[in-house]
Amino acid sequence: MTVTFTPLGPTTGLEVNGMRGRQLVDPRVADECRAALDQYGVIVYREVDVCDDDLVAFSRLLGDVVALPMGGHEQPEIQKITRDASQSKLAAYREATFFWHIDGTTDEVPNQATLLTAREVSGDDTGDTEFANTYAAYNALSADEQAELASVRVVHSFAAAQSHVYPDPSPEERAAWDRVPAREHPLIWTRQDGRTSMLIGATADHVVGVPDTESAALLDRLLAWATQPPFTLRHRWSRGDLVVWDNTGMLHRAQPYGATSRRLMHRTSLAGEEAIR
Repeated sequence: MTVTFTPLGPTTGLEVNGMRGRQLVDPRVADECRAALDQYGVIVYREVDVCDDDLVAFSRLLGDVVALPMGGHEQPEIQKITRDASQSKLAAYREATFFWHIDGTTDEVPNQATLLTAREVSGDDTGDTEFANTYAAYNALSADEQAELASVRVVHSFAAAQSHVYPDPSPEERAAWDRVPAREHPLIWTRQDGRTSMLIGATADHVVGVPDTESAALLDRLLAWATQPPFTLRHRWSRGDLVVWDNTGMLHRAQPYGATSRRLMHRTSLAGEEAIR
């Protein structure tokens, strides 16, 4: 079968068709994937139908695979993404993923990339996954705006993300959230190779040293800017799809799906390669 590569949007996304399962476990394919991630941010392998063993093997070719705690899977590198509490101890927190976010913003070194494959899909457009390219969004700002943001610092927290879902938590809930330490980062993340992105989204609690109203207005404005159509991609899942994305520069969110949805994803994550500076 012929393998084809099709760009999906003006700034984001590459679709790969014609590849199946074990074909992914090839150093050449992994090299192509890493290069494409730098250019497109999101790679969609359509209906590749990769098994769990090959998912982990392909992930290892791409980078260092991290163990995912409470993943609900016999392989520690795989995490089940579902709202079914019988399959995942993290099911109760999945509603927070309906808001734009970057994974690992409370870490010094966020995960470099995420791989997500569809084991079961809802059968409609609930549970689609959207991506927003903050590299492209930053580059589209004016030089004056970029200069104004250069010194801005933001505190990120798990509590900020959960408060979007539960705005009035009990003291016990709030205490549980606060057990995940918050972390302060620069708003603008410039990599060693010169590429620059923005650290924004649901975990962004507040801008350091400015009034709350001004902080919220800035973060809301930048999120609205970064999630405009020229910078975004929406993926409608088919069973067997595998999507790989640059977690450090791509915001993502799931479209809402119900607690009884049969939607089930298997996820692996690659360890971060560069601390936020």
